[in-house]
Amino acid sequence: MPLSEQEQRLLEEMERSLYHNDADFVASVGVSRLRPNYRSIAIGVLLAVAGIVALIAGVAIAQLWLGILGFIVMFGGVLIAVTPGKAIRSMPGPSSPGRRPAQAKSNQGFMERLNDRWDRRQDGQ
Repeated sequence: MPLSEQEQRLLEEMERSLYHNDADFVASVGVSRLRPNYRSIAIGVLLAVAGIVALIAGVAIAQLWLGILGFIVMFGGVLIAVTPGKAIRSMPGPSSPGRRPAQAKSNQGFMERLNDRWDRRQDGQ
């Protein structure tokens, strides 16, 4: 059963409100994506492996100081490997309300453009 004209208008208004509110929320919070730092991951893994080797060697030859040093090196390597990378800004700033219709149309989603086309075709028949 198709929606009535009033229901379609209400649904479109709700969608516009939702998109507007989400855009404001994203702009106010600021979405950032973290890029992994492969160099620190590699150095951290190598330090962790060296620390494990030193820890095992310290236990095997009964040298407490070598075991403690190995544990510290291993712990430091893990910390270096799991530190977050640099942040990348993935969302531009808030959009201006006085946008031209051509710009607004180019920023619409794929499905919205298809729906607009369909509506224009249906109105023309």
